[in-house]
Amino acid sequence: MSGIAFSVRAVSDASKARTQCAVLPLYSDGELGSAGKALDKAGNGALGATLALKDFSAKRGQSVMLPGAGGAARILLLGCGARKDFDRGAARELARALYTALNACKAKDALLLLDELEVTDADAAWLLETIAHGLVTGAYRYTETVAEPKPALTLARVAVSTGAGKSTAQRALDHGAATGLGVNAARNLANLPANICTPSYLAQQARKLARGNSKLKVQVLDEKRMRELGMHSLLSVTAGTTEPARLIVMEYSGGKKSQQPQVLVGKGITFDSGGISLKPGLKMDEMKFDMGGAASVLGTMTAVTAMELPLNVVGVIAAAENMPAGNATKPGDVVKSMAGKTIEILNTDAEGRLVLCDALTYVERFKPEAVIDIATLTGACVVALGSHASGLYSNRDELADALLAAGVESHDRAWRMPLWDEYTKQLQSNFADLANIGGPTAGSVTAACFLAEFTKAYAWAHLDIAGTAWDSAPKWATGRPVGLLTRYLRDCTG
Repeated sequence: MSGIAFSVRAVSDASKARTQCAVLPLYSDGELGSAGKALDKAGNGALGATLALKDFSAKRGQSVMLPGAGGAARILLLGCGARKDFDRGAARELARALYTALNACKAKDALLLLDELEVTDADAAWLLETIAHGLVTGAYRYTETVAEPKPALTLARVAVSTGAGKSTAQRALDHGAATGLGVNAARNLANLPANICTPSYLAQQARKLARGNSKLKVQVLDEKRMRELGMHSLLSVTAGTTEPARLIVMEYSGGKKSQQPQVLVGKGITFDSGGISLKPGLKMDEMKFDMGGAASVLGTMTAVTAMELPLNVVGVIAAAENMPAGNATKPGDVVKSMAGKTIEILNTDAEGRLVLCDALTYVERFKPEAVIDIATLTGACVVALGSHASGLYSNRDELADALLAAGVESHDRAWRMPLWDEYTKQLQSNFADLANIGGPTAGSVTAACFLAEFTKAYAWAHLDIAGTAWDSAPKWATGRPVGLLTRYLRDCTG
């Protein structure tokens, strides 16, 4: 998804460093550091003259491209704002401005002169990771079904001069780029139309990821095997479609054999018509995004394998298509889950929890350290939290705290929601062990309470990403919460 190669480069004299674009961050006080003074001298005072004109005042997000000097074909000045206010938010703004400016020019390589740039609330490694992540995700282009996609980013190589140690800096760049690749992989899968991205296609992509990687093993369960296992809840969703369901299991073995794995479970409804409880036609096309949880699992596994994390991770995708037909599941039908619980299906559009509950039972066999399911589960979560935070539910405070912290660190944030018994009572049924919906109120909470009934054997968290996995204007997948999940898994390595 991006061919940018990142490296660390020691620069003692910026005027002698050869590059197609030297990038110089400046604070709004207008002071030139050693790199700026060297480039200004090589350019016969061009930098100082530019600052004197006041057209470029180095405000946050401001940039200006100047003719080259010394060994640089171009010089890009990036505004950082006030030195005392250059925090994480300002650094993310700088990363966006950097991508925009480099995307607008034809430079194939760039040298970032970051030795004298300091973030008030983060270290140099965090800054490097943020910049690499921003450039890689910015370079994403959707190409599969358009004749003339947007031009690709010309930039192919980025070298960084930094005060951080070389190994620390390179690791930060590599981790930022790997996370960006994972985000891009998730975005691309979710952006694909449902006639291409089917459950079988998701299985193919998992196998493709494992190809040539001895640490990653993939197993795909078909409907016959799922039926043998008693996954009748999952299979009830796929009854009305000609596309066969798939349970995709990816086992990454980066840790010791004795290490209990972290397990990710993704909802993979590749198209959700609502089934017999048919959705309104307006914006139904956006239901191709209902496999955002599955996309995030594949994206996170992409990042994990690229980083070669010393950790055991299992990624499970419950993939199905939800369509109406004469043989489709009907409101009022009762099905039996793999866990043995019976479920009265009051609404066939509440199908994500029906595929997830069987997948959550299936993963008990891995004796997990923790299980996190990720799903575009409820419109109610969008009403509650909008597009800024994913809804987080958990049966363990320690797990919830770790995920919240990872969300803050990655700026892919979540907000914890309740799992109280009072909400679970809304799922009572006269005809089954529980109903698949809990009435018109607290829809995101009751959906999580439904899943909680199948997760009592292990530490579990649920991320409702219905508001964060894609945008409606413009219509586009975000790749969230790959950043949060990747950061959490990295933190698990100690």
